[in-house]
Amino acid sequence: MDDTLMGLTGSTTTRPYDIAAVFLRLGLGVGLLSAVADRLGLWGPPGTPLVSWGNFHNFLLYTAKLNPWCPTACLQLLGVVVTISEAGLGMLLILGLWMRVAGLLNGILALTFAAAMTFVLGVHAPLNYEVFVFSAASFLLATLKPDKLSLDAFRIRIPRKERRKKPARELKRA
Repeated sequence: MDDTLMGLTGSTTTRPYDIAAVFLRLGLGVGLLSAVADRLGLWGPPGTPLVSWGNFHNFLLYTAKLNPWCPTACLQLLGVVVTISEAGLGMLLILGLWMRVAGLLNGILALTFAAAMTFVLGVHAPLNYEVFVFSAASFLLATLKPDKLSLDAFRIRIPRKERRKKPARELKRA
């Protein structure tokens, strides 16, 4: 069987598989952190080319626009929760830690964002920003086995017995 096919069937892990999986999780993770950096003004102030928000206030205005159902008093909390979620998921994806859960949660988050954009702005906006692709890629990542460069792969390689601490009563017997 060809090496590429073996990687696709799960018989062995091949370089093309690992490269694609690493690229997928790094692309998603860095994409999330880039969006967080934008709303924190790290890419530049509002009006700078390629900057969407430039500060957290502008991000909150956009959050309010996409969530007209949300009470005004809750908008800041929603913006903070989404920002913390994206930063945390971005870091987990970059590190390759708990990738299945991070991929699933990121897929749900992106799909929710795409739905809000579609209902408020029309389908053209999420298509232009490839939010559906981001969501689908996240769901795909959630189905993949860990690539060789992920912390998940490292965790799997360590036998379970070595990962678990011995209970106190077992330490007394030894």
